[in-house]
Amino acid sequence: MATPSLRRQENVPGPFFVDGTCIDCDACRWIAPEVFDEAGDKSRVHRQPESPEAKRKALRALVSCPTASIGTSEKEGLEEIASDFPLLVDGNVYHCGYHHKDSFGATSYLILRSGGNVLVDTPRFTMPLVRRLEAMGGFKWLFLTHSDDVADHEKFAKHFGCRRIIHEGDQSFETRGAEQVVKLETPVTLAEDLLAIPVPGHTRGSMCLLHKNYLFTGDHLAWSDRQKQLVAFRNACWYSWGELTRSMKKLSAYSFEWVLPGHGRRCFFPSGRMREELSQCIRWMEGA
Repeated sequence: MATPSLRRQENVPGPFFVDGTCIDCDACRWIAPEVFDEAGDKSRVHRQPESPEAKRKALRALVSCPTASIGTSEKEGLEEIASDFPLLVDGNVYHCGYHHKDSFGATSYLILRSGGNVLVDTPRFTMPLVRRLEAMGGFKWLFLTHSDDVADHEKFAKHFGCRRIIHEGDQSFETRGAEQVVKLETPVTLAEDLLAIPVPGHTRGSMCLLHKNYLFTGDHLAWSDRQKQLVAFRNACWYSWGELTRSMKKLSAYSFEWVLPGHGRRCFFPSGRMREELSQCIRWMEGA
């Protein structure tokens, strides 16, 4: 938990606070926007929780913080929060919480499905979450969207005996043990309802995972509350903006209603509207 002596002066008075170790990953601000916002390139508490639900969200942000930069003097309810994650997002998709500092606080998701569950990118390997994942049936696949967000993949693979999937463009010494390596840019059908779509750009081997109406995008595509549109990360493009733009156009061939990113905000639109939003994103990218 955060250190009171490092409490940022931008926090409003009260039990919850953010300390100076914050890395500005944004997780707390979308988990509990009623409590956290940004000030001075870091998060802060802009309003103390005013309801039980707001407090619960703030506690979820606390346990999810990758750098333990959130603190509170009111510990009541903290132990219960461990059982909140994985937290239902929609349908059979869950937010794993427990964001990892080595992934700069990226979001990990769990897909529950009869043919074997899927973990998308990795949260922290921490026993409260591991026990919950076990109770939910574990997972058959660990889909790694790109090299930035692999974090505790070895620990999860060893414990759950899952099949790790990564693109050869992002395979490294750290991920040399991955059981399945996707090659080239041809989409790969993993199962009837799981399609791996290579989208080089953010990194050379970035991939999206399409499951029914859900598109898991890693750092390829996200919603921006600030710009009020779908975006790619121009200032965090490690391979090629031109390739990223071309890869974005590739997604126009697919129908989906949810964008579920590692960084940035998730969003939902009916498929027709989502296609319009994606077209707007592409036009913006071409002019960036």
